[in-house]
Amino acid sequence: MRIESMKTIGIIGLGLIGGSMAVDLRRRGFAGEIIGVEAEPVNAAAALKICLVDRIADLKECVQESDVVIVAVPVGAAVNLIPEVLDWFSVFAQRDGDCKKVVMDVCSTKEQLASCVNGHPFRNRYVSTHPMAGTEYSGPWAAMAGLFDGHACIICGAEESAPDAVRTAEDIYDTLNMRVIYMEPSAHDVHAAYVSHISHITSFALALTVLEKEKDEKHIFDLASGGFSSTVRLAKSSPDMWTPILSQNKDNVLHVIDTYIEKMQAFRQAIAAGDEAQVRGLIEEANRIRRIIR
Repeated sequence: MRIESMKTIGIIGLGLIGGSMAVDLRRRGFAGEIIGVEAEPVNAAAALKICLVDRIADLKECVQESDVVIVAVPVGAAVNLIPEVLDWFSVFAQRDGDCKKVVMDVCSTKEQLASCVNGHPFRNRYVSTHPMAGTEYSGPWAAMAGLFDGHACIICGAEESAPDAVRTAEDIYDTLNMRVIYMEPSAHDVHAAYVSHISHITSFALALTVLEKEKDEKHIFDLASGGFSSTVRLAKSSPDMWTPILSQNKDNVLHVIDTYIEKMQAFRQAIAAGDEAQVRGLIEEANRIRRIIR
């Protein structure tokens, strides 16, 4: 890890990801001061009270005083916010003669973010990242130490960013004990649809299915075991976060949903036919996932 001195970190969006980054960047010596930007007054007050940030500022002040700006808002807001941060970089560069600040996001989709900064004169100060970690909880109260330890982080389109900006992002994720993988934005969105986005959709759908049945069967949740809880856990995730993710990655998500429906239909047909050999074969084929996820 290459840290010449502790940096001033600005974090826009003080929820689970932004807040958890604040916790570990501070306690592991990367951040000397953390400036927060938070549109929700209750969340801003909470972030100050639990010491996630040293102070709350407006966007201009945060960008002006920070070495690194981390955009940790839903991707629907990020497509407008990142160009605005880069615009401020341009203003400060005209005033100071140079700008070595870095802005990075932590959003779950990348192609539209790449498009929104394409051609910006300060595009090379932006690093597109996605730390693959999280929980179903949101808000500053959800922030936790060690959230990112041992997980992967994807850096997208690194060749479009200045080498020193990429090194800063790498140093941040090294501090967070993450391993870095490099991808193009389009490839990231395909993979994210398969390993993350479909998991949330199926969890939402299962929750809706059970909630519908529970209107008539009052003991369903009394009978729910750990397996059900772990499967439906993601259904507690924030709609403010997931609605724009699914919208921006629509084409990839629809393809994965179609594939998922095909597999569900295969199970339905085998069960309806009483074909235990086919059901067993489908389960055994699914068991191959053990080789990948332990």
